Amino acid sequence: MGGVAITWQVMENLLSSSEGSGMYQDQAFGEQLRDWRQRRRLSQLELASEAELSTRHLSFVETGRAKPSRDMVLRLSEALELPLRSRNALLMAAGFAPSFPERPLDDAAQSEARALVQRILDAHMPFPALAVDRHWQLAARNQAAGALMAGIAPHLIEPPVNVLRISLHPEGVAPRVANLADWKRHVLERLRHQVSQSGDPVLEALLEELRGYPAPASKAPATNGNALIAVPLILNSPVGQLSFISTTTVFGTPVEVTLSELAIESFFPADSETAERLRALAAAL
Repeated sequence: MGGVAITWQVMENLLSSSEGSGMYQDQAFGEQLRDWRQRRRLSQLELASEAELSTRHLSFVETGRAKPSRDMVLRLSEALELPLRSRNALLMAAGFAPSFPERPLDDAAQSEARALVQRILDAHMPFPALAVDRHWQLAARNQAAGALMAGIAPHLIEPPVNVLRISLHPEGVAPRVANLADWKRHVLERLRHQVSQSGDPVLEALLEELRGYPAPASKAPATNGNALIAVPLILNSPVGQLSFISTTTVFGTPVEVTLSELAIESFFPADSETAERLRALAAAL
């Protein structure tokens, strides 16, 4: 399964995978390739150079005048830094079998992967951590994350559970978010970027839904020298106010689609008071 890396760019790439949503199912190979190249803001010359082929040949491939080899499809996919699901889709559009297997996380063959993910989440205790798929649906969590989800309306925690939805829904965590305006702005900006990169209709629909949830007027980002390096999530809880910053972790060299799309959101205390309160909360679990 390879190493584990923390990187926003990798996270955005894996969440940009849109196959399975129907976006490309009726598009020819050349159309898909051109769409991805334009989303990556690459010229034909730039992509051809990265994939080690002529610009003329790439133009012919995009227009359907030339058929790519399997090796060329994989080289183009690598040059475009496509998620594994998207690489499979390009291969199939070109008439080849997929290269990367895909099994649900609850499949028996994924038992070792599930156990590893849960160990990573549990090792983050007493701080919250959860695993999500490319559409921000909850795949696993630790006890601390479960404790913070207490009081959420039952219909929001019926599978599949979307963590962005419950963070902003008025019957979710939102009433307890002390900085809801800033947190909503942060979530929407991040999701908007993912939509622009992928065109994924599932993420686009989620963005429109979240935009409609009530929140105070958003404040302008801080610009002075004391500005935070990240937008915190500040929660009111029975043990006092909790302030978090978060990181995103993905598997560095996955060769299976489901694992390549899995991300772990780890929340860290932004101050010593939060750390103390979380330890007390974990002791009571």
